[in-house]
Amino acid sequence: MRATLLPRLFFLLVVGALLTAGCGGGGDGGKALEIADIGWTENTAISALTKVLLEEELGYERVTVNTSDLDSVYEGVAGGNLDAFQDVWLPNQQDLLGSVEDDVELLGPWYQGQTNQGIGVPSYMDATSLDQLTESEADQLLGIEPSSVVMEIVSEEVIPAYDLDQKLVEASTQGMLAEVDNRYNSREDFAFVAWSPHWMNQRYDFRYLEDPKDAFGELNNPAKILMVVNEDLSGDDPVAYAFMDALTLDEEQLNDLEDTINEVGDPLEGARQWARENRDVWQPWVEAAESARDS
Repeated sequence: MRATLLPRLFFLLVVGALLTAGCGGGGDGGKALEIADIGWTENTAISALTKVLLEEELGYERVTVNTSDLDSVYEGVAGGNLDAFQDVWLPNQQDLLGSVEDDVELLGPWYQGQTNQGIGVPSYMDATSLDQLTESEADQLLGIEPSSVVMEIVSEEVIPAYDLDQKLVEASTQGMLAEVDNRYNSREDFAFVAWSPHWMNQRYDFRYLEDPKDAFGELNNPAKILMVVNEDLSGDDPVAYAFMDALTLDEEQLNDLEDTINEVGDPLEGARQWARENRDVWQPWVEAAESARDS
């Protein structure tokens, strides 16, 4: 009897294994993806959401969010160490993109809202224009990472154009936001590098200072926010490629995602909670990825 059952048992195990491999629960088990996060709030939010959805809805075994800096992220994508970078601001990063454009593919724009960049001050201050900032009691201009294009323009163009007395302070984005929060709550006079989309625009009552000398140049115009992927991603991983190509968020959706992450205090848990409450937003991205897998 044992001799009779063993071949049958072996046959059933093989069939079960083949069915499991063929279906995989509808997912992409075993696949891995490497994406970048340079620490900007919208980048952290979108990379966390991408990880959550690829792993939990599309069955990816591992999506790694790699902490990187803007100077090296493009080389990482071009060289294949990273599969994607999802926070490409144009024209800000045009030079960085141009240096690797033969080895990457540009997707997007994924952000469907209006962008804004400049110098902000709390609304309780009187200044409305950059040429009035020297008359204020603000002694510092709070900035972000020195590798960002906006910091270079503030340092080399804006400050000289308006002969600003304020000291430009370099910091991580999170460090700057913490200092903004402290000074805002203390009602101190200060200026800071500001941009939209970002939750700061909802949390704080502030204004963007006018730039009558056009010292910000192209940055005074709305920017596009796109994604850049390795040139081989569409062939090597059509599922992830289709997912990211379909991904879009408007201003309200992105702000809500960022706010949820802030309230929860953890990017992945915040993205997971937001995903549970906004299936109608991301379902088309997943469906596009599933179609790519089935084709």
